[in-house]
Amino acid sequence: MSDTSAGTGKVVVNRSMSLDGFIAGPGDAMDWIFDFVAPDEFPEIAAATGAMLIGRRTYEVANRMDAGNERGSGATGEAYPFSGPVFVLTHRPPDTPDPEVTFLTGDIGAAVATALDAAGGRNLEILGTDLASQCLRRGLVDEILVYVLPVLLGDGIRFSSPGLGRIDLEPLGATRSGTVTILRFRVRA
Repeated sequence: MSDTSAGTGKVVVNRSMSLDGFIAGPGDAMDWIFDFVAPDEFPEIAAATGAMLIGRRTYEVANRMDAGNERGSGATGEAYPFSGPVFVLTHRPPDTPDPEVTFLTGDIGAAVATALDAAGGRNLEILGTDLASQCLRRGLVDEILVYVLPVLLGDGIRFSSPGLGRIDLEPLGATRSGTVTILRFRVRA
């Protein structure tokens, strides 16, 4: 994880992925993830996370999961054990504010800087395909953490947006926890 003692949090793209490269199934379905991983299975990663920056679509999918009491949602008590600030980067903030979220508009670099500062020396977790791809394009990501799950979905939301381009990665580690293979990469500058 990051060196939280020195206050040097990293910007980390963190996601579960099917073997064929999907982070969500058709219709943004994510409940399949919990066939393999419990939301609280990796507490050390949650402990290293000081803040989250998510895209608007990911925010809306999470709200839908909560409203539908889907597995892994906060409404079922199976939420990711994270308690820091959550930021949503969007072009259109909602009409009704969410007291648990700070909505940011404008430059993605400024949004990452704001959320990383709020992480208090711990990692900033980036969630959402488009947001992560934009951060990668701009050179704002330090590491990628991927939980490869033993399933082929065949369709859905890919790991990255089309047109991302080549980004070289340095492998930092590969471990296994049950049926999950965990891969960690540093993004090469």
